[in-house]
Amino acid sequence: MAERVRVVIAEDSVLLREGLTRLLTDLGHEVVAGVGDGEALVETVAGLAGQGALPDVVVADVRMPPTHTDEGVRAAVRLRKDYPGLGVLVLSQYVEEQYATELLAGSSRGVGYLLKDRVAEVREFVDAVVRVAGGGTALDPEVVQQLLGRSRQQDVLANLTPREREVLGLMAEGRTNSAIAKALVVSDGAVEKHISNIFLKLGLSPSDGDHRRVLAVLTYLKS
Repeated sequence: MAERVRVVIAEDSVLLREGLTRLLTDLGHEVVAGVGDGEALVETVAGLAGQGALPDVVVADVRMPPTHTDEGVRAAVRLRKDYPGLGVLVLSQYVEEQYATELLAGSSRGVGYLLKDRVAEVREFVDAVVRVAGGGTALDPEVVQQLLGRSRQQDVLANLTPREREVLGLMAEGRTNSAIAKALVVSDGAVEKHISNIFLKLGLSPSDGDHRRVLAVLTYLKS
C-alpha cells in the first residue's frame, strides 16, 4: 500500500463524495473531512490548519454551489496561495483550459487536474492523490494535450513582428483595413501586406477564403 495520506474532499454530489471517501479509506488513507462547496472547503482547511492538522491533499470539484461555475477551482487556487505545502487535486467533467492554466500558474508542485472519468480507474486515481500529496504532479492526458496546443499557438504568434501583432490586435477590434491604415498612419497597401504575412505565419491558406480573417482573430484572442 502507498504511504497513508490525509485528505479533504470537496464535492457537491453526496454520492460521488461518499464514493471517493470509501475508495480512499478502503485503501488505507484518511478522509478527514468532506464538504459540498468552495467556501466550506476553505473554512475547513483553515480550521484544520489552525489545529496544526493541515491535510496532505485536497480533492475538489471545479464546479460547485452556489453558481456551479468556478467555485471549486477558485477555492483551490486560494488554498494553494495560503498553504504552499498543501497538495491540490481538482476534478472536472471536461477540460477547462482557463481553470487548468490558473491552477498551474506559478509552481506546479503538489497540483493535479484530472477528468472525472479518470476516477473510474481506481488505482490510477488513488496513485494521483498520493503523488499530489507528496508534492508531485498529476495531469490528465487530455489536459496536457490542450495546454500543449495552447503553447504551440503562442509560439505561432511569437513569429509575428511587433507591427503584425499590432495589426492583428486592431483586426480583433473589428476594424477594417482602411481603419487600421488610418490608425497606424500607413497606406492601405501596407496594411494588406501585413495581413497577408499574418495569414502566412498563422498557416491560413487562401483556400480558407474570408474565414482567414476570423481564424486569425480567434488565434489572437486565445493567445
